[in-house]
Amino acid sequence: MDLLWSNLKIPVEEDAFLKTTMARKLKVPEQSINGLRFLRRSLDARKKPLLAFVYTLQFSLDVPRTQGNRILARVSGLKEMPIEAPVIWPKPSKTLTHRPVVIGAGPSGYFAALALARRGYSPLVLERGDAVEDRTQKVQEFWDTGKLDSESNVQFGEGGAGTFSDGKLTTRIQDRRISQVLETFVKHGAPAEIQYLAKPHIGTDILKDVVKRIRQEIESLGGEVRFRAKVTGLKTSSSRLRAVVVNGEEEIPAEAAVLAIGHSARDVYKYLFDMNLTLEKKSFAIGLRIEHPQALINQSQYGVEVHPHVGPADYQLTYKDVSTGRGAYAFCMCPGGKVVAAASEEGGVVTNGMSEYVRDSAIANSAIVVTVGTDDFPTTHPLAGLEFQREWEHRAFIAGGSDYKAPAQRVVDFLERRVTDRFEMLPTYYPGIRSYELHEVLPGAVGDVLDRALRVFNGKIKGFAGDKANLTGIETRTSSPIRIVRNTQGESIALAGLYPAGEGAGYAGGITSAAVDGIRIAEFLMAQFAPIE
Repeated sequence: MDLLWSNLKIPVEEDAFLKTTMARKLKVPEQSINGLRFLRRSLDARKKPLLAFVYTLQFSLDVPRTQGNRILARVSGLKEMPIEAPVIWPKPSKTLTHRPVVIGAGPSGYFAALALARRGYSPLVLERGDAVEDRTQKVQEFWDTGKLDSESNVQFGEGGAGTFSDGKLTTRIQDRRISQVLETFVKHGAPAEIQYLAKPHIGTDILKDVVKRIRQEIESLGGEVRFRAKVTGLKTSSSRLRAVVVNGEEEIPAEAAVLAIGHSARDVYKYLFDMNLTLEKKSFAIGLRIEHPQALINQSQYGVEVHPHVGPADYQLTYKDVSTGRGAYAFCMCPGGKVVAAASEEGGVVTNGMSEYVRDSAIANSAIVVTVGTDDFPTTHPLAGLEFQREWEHRAFIAGGSDYKAPAQRVVDFLERRVTDRFEMLPTYYPGIRSYELHEVLPGAVGDVLDRALRVFNGKIKGFAGDKANLTGIETRTSSPIRIVRNTQGESIALAGLYPAGEGAGYAGGITSAAVDGIRIAEFLMAQFAPIE
């Protein structure tokens, strides 16, 4: 019988003997447990330093049915696996005359393209930046010299912005496509554990290879991926898509295109607005990057500075400011990582957190951000959120010395509103920092809320606002400040045949949800159009 076991708690020291422990609790021979699959593993640290893993497991139990029924009645959290209904694909009403185009090679674009390629649609993927190998060189050159390539950087290029982050796959959404996303990552080289960890991550070092292999599968199935192919316009007729314009000159006929541009493609938003596509302002959050010794976070979360059976600790923190109604929270937490420059435009400083798979830098970092709403934007224009981001990124650029160094400050100095050159722990931001009063590179209300939030967080994690904690600014690209409005079939409500997808469309936040949305949009496209005959 196929079984599902939820909330099975095992001390972390016994993790290597999981199957033996299962057999003991079920009172069956160990060899009767087959096909063991981890669906979820989380960490219970409520009795630190005594830690436990909490599992959800799927497996087959080779025992007589009567014995299995007795086990089901006796063991808490155990039940038979439900049978999933197969997905029934609708028959499309139209047939494509041109191959579908996917604009953008981030998680949303690549997973849309992969879904299309696997069902015979031979998509064309157009990416403004470089292939990940060349993109890595451009990013390193920017960090080393301050020479920014505005088309190939931490935001643009194969793999999208998440490639130069932590490869975090945590998501709050519930969707049948999540398992498909995780299985695809594993198939292309990601560690198998991402399919069951509560907070999975791949790491920048591994993710670079994974996205390259996804590209290779798309191509092996008849798709094409073109780099340095920036879509600079759309051709339309009677409110329908007819072609995409590449690099200002080449027209590629297309009656269906997935628009997966990412949240930093400000030039694309501009020409979409000029075309009268329906765009909406949306709220997001801005703030600073905070860093601590990883041992400090481990001590708070695990009760010891280093635990031999678990990796570096992370944290989740939230704060609701009563006086303003704004929320503050930790975002994109990177255990064992570093803070890096993530600008995509000249004259702006943008910070991001990054870590590799092993997370061994001994430094923890996270964005601490405060919500901003459309009332905070300078005008009522649909693109006002972009200008809001740009203004504060430019202020941080000037504060850092106008060479892509970032303004930085110890937390204790930020709270006292003073500037010193003293750092108990050097900030990791690459390519370097300049001491500065960070309230001056934040909107006043954001800085005030951040000040109060840090004091509250210090009560939750001892030393969070202590001498060894640093702040670096500014973090503005938490999510898109714009939504490209689409209908219930996934198309732009103003342009038939254009399918906005992912973070840049305002419908996702993070690698997993963007990939899921890419698959969803590909399914909408395939429900409407059959592949070229």
